[in-house]
Amino acid sequence: MIAGLRIAFVLAAFLALTLALLPVQLIALGTGHSVMRLLPRWWHRMMCRIIGLRVHVRGSLSPERPLLMVANHVSWKDILVLGSVADVVFIAKSEVRTWPVLGWLARLQRSVFVEREVRRKTGDQISEVSSRLLAGEVVVLFAEGTTSDGNRVMPFNSSLFGAASAALPFTPEGRVNIQPVSIAYTGIHGMPMGRYHRPVAGWPGDVALGPHMLRVIRDGALDVEVVFGEAIPFDAATDRKKTARLVEARVREGLNAALRGRFNG
Repeated sequence: MIAGLRIAFVLAAFLALTLALLPVQLIALGTGHSVMRLLPRWWHRMMCRIIGLRVHVRGSLSPERPLLMVANHVSWKDILVLGSVADVVFIAKSEVRTWPVLGWLARLQRSVFVEREVRRKTGDQISEVSSRLLAGEVVVLFAEGTTSDGNRVMPFNSSLFGAASAALPFTPEGRVNIQPVSIAYTGIHGMPMGRYHRPVAGWPGDVALGPHMLRVIRDGALDVEVVFGEAIPFDAATDRKKTARLVEARVREGLNAALRGRFNG
């Protein structure tokens, strides 16, 4: 009974908040007004509160631009979490565009959709990401290419850093900054999250989205650590594969530190 009421409340709040902000975002998108970048952050922040995601930030967003934020990917909740702490745009798989509700929201948030298996479109997609970076927007890349169970960081795909390389000739200083960011789900209802509750945090690709979303909404009260690492300069002399491995290592360090409770208190 209580679980059903909670789900009904969250869904009603989601509809009320989204429908109230929708006309403003559509007008901003149509006119190119800067509020189109600011409104999603407010929406993400409110949705985190409604669902029960308690976000704890360690470190800070780098002031350097252009800035590519590279993070591990645990769940669809990562979008809400990162979107609540910074004005960002996301790089998403092309199939997300067609997902019910989430795809529509991703389009409203001006996500960049990429088709990784279609090589003939790679140039155009990299160009779009580069243009966003050069416009001063913070672009989020989930370099694992898929979601994990939340306990580990999977290997990063170095080819996904191509947008940073493409932007280099057009940057004032010939440099793009890459900031490692770790996302760790560490607690539930104020208690440390053990293996039993880990499925609430992680959303591996073989788990159906609908039931997982309902479980998260029903359980709520999740603690999330967002760990900002130090930005890494990336220029024409930088080896892309080595940079991918370095960023992966930094993200893994942040995740492990958060899961081991090093940031408690």
